[in-house]
Amino acid sequence: MTRRTRFTNLRISVRGDETSPADLLVENGRFVEVAPPKSAPDESDEETIDCGGRIVLPGVIDGHVHFDDPGFTHRENFATGTRAAAAGGVTCVVDMPCTSLPPVTSRANLGAKLAVIEPKAHIDFMLWGGVSENALEDPDWRRNLADIAAEGVGSIKVYMLSGMDTFRDVGRSQLADILRETATLGIPVGVHAEDRELVHGLTARLQAEGRDGPLDYAASRPPEAEVSAVRTMCELAVETGARVHIVHLATGRALDVLTEFAAAGAPVSAETCPQYLAFTAADLAALGALLKTAPVVKSAADRERLWEGLTRGELAYVATDHAAGQWPDEKHTGSIWTDYGGVPLVELSLPYLYSEGVRTGRITLQRLTEVTASEPARFFGVERRKGRIEPGLDADLVVIDEDESWTVRAERLHNLNRYSPFEGHSFTGRVRATYVRGEPVYVRRDDGSETFGEEGFGRRVRRETPVS
Repeated sequence: MTRRTRFTNLRISVRGDETSPADLLVENGRFVEVAPPKSAPDESDEETIDCGGRIVLPGVIDGHVHFDDPGFTHRENFATGTRAAAAGGVTCVVDMPCTSLPPVTSRANLGAKLAVIEPKAHIDFMLWGGVSENALEDPDWRRNLADIAAEGVGSIKVYMLSGMDTFRDVGRSQLADILRETATLGIPVGVHAEDRELVHGLTARLQAEGRDGPLDYAASRPPEAEVSAVRTMCELAVETGARVHIVHLATGRALDVLTEFAAAGAPVSAETCPQYLAFTAADLAALGALLKTAPVVKSAADRERLWEGLTRGELAYVATDHAAGQWPDEKHTGSIWTDYGGVPLVELSLPYLYSEGVRTGRITLQRLTEVTASEPARFFGVERRKGRIEPGLDADLVVIDEDESWTVRAERLHNLNRYSPFEGHSFTGRVRATYVRGEPVYVRRDDGSETFGEEGFGRRVRRETPVS
């Protein structure tokens, strides 16, 4: 039986900051028509949803989350993570392979993870696959890599610097071997790019000197660590022909290196995250472990260079690197060196980017839709299914009240461990409703009450197109 829904009384982004009134007709979970508003529906059995004259954007695809399920569910789980995502206008997440047990490095491990998370998902999701030093110890690692690529993982994650015994980092020659395989398989590789030797050496020295402040942690992971690692990965991309993507880029000079290689034709790209667009080392000094991440936030100049890169298209998209520690225990261990590094941001990314990007004129509304939806859809090979409001694509959308001002309070967020470096920050623009395949997964009413869709509604999405 055909189900038809018409979304009315709304505006969509058309170019720059311009919007246009429209009706969106959805059948069986997909857009079938984007048309001028009509005074009445064509079909008597058509359900109508009035969006209150608000802006409607493509649902956000957050391409970098750690929902820790199974294995580390004291930090997050797939139900709480996808619930928070829905409240933030996110309609699809791409979950990392490293912060679950077993890591997603083989077909069997992938199946084990899916059996746990599929019944919990409020929204659609993809998975990263991965290759670690641990995985390379298996003589069949190439076959395992080919298997998970064939299973439709969105990308392959590797670390040049890792703090996880269950997913150890890999060296240059190992990276070259991995990249030669992924080039053949037609799947991109996402890289945590920091120089292992430099960071380990600085960390040992600073700890030996008894230094234990937030800025000491920052000093152990200086800009040079990113610059060196990004250059190495760009060189390897040229050498192997593999598509290389730098995750959570935080340093302006590293972006300069990437841009130089990309302009010369190297198959490289990068994402950044809200924390690097919002905060600096001065904030880290004030907030301490609340803002501890890897890489660390850098200078105001780095922050502005990243905004510039986002505007110019040097950065492909924005992801959150959502990674919540157990609050407060793992963020207050007594030492900055052992405090958990990670912040939960999946619910706040779109409101932040709209408020501090679009409203301030840093980026246009059109660019917002690109960096949150269409560009991640393209990178993960699902652009023929998600990322835009167009006939034939999944009806994933978010309704924004562009004029509502509100203040972030961590206790009102929806992930498992509720803390935020944005505590007390005021944003203008708030998510009022999120729809996945035309169905409501989050609705916030005028009185502030909220409803969510059911666990298990979200579906797994597989990579459809080869890397470009």
